Amino acid sequence: MAAGLPIQATDINSEKQTVELTDAQKGELAALHKDIFGKKKELINKYVEFGIITKEKGDKIISRMEKCYEDLDENGFMPQWHKMKYRQ
Repeated sequence: MAAGLPIQATDINSEKQTVELTDAQKGELAALHKDIFGKKKELINKYVEFGIITKEKGDKIISRMEKCYEDLDENGFMPQWHKMKYRQ
């Protein structure tokens, strides 16, 4: 923290911007998300393999990650911060 500078909280919803991504930009984001989710799935599967978590728990985590990717895809890879809730 910098000395002498005031700290202000900002509301991320107060500065809504309308951004339209091109198909190329959406493609780039899709590729990055697929790569990240692929690595996360690989990690979860290793946890299952090593007995750190159960197969059922691993499947549940992967299912939630896939749902998250589907939501991103449906929203044009624009994050929907206000919709982030813990899913049961």
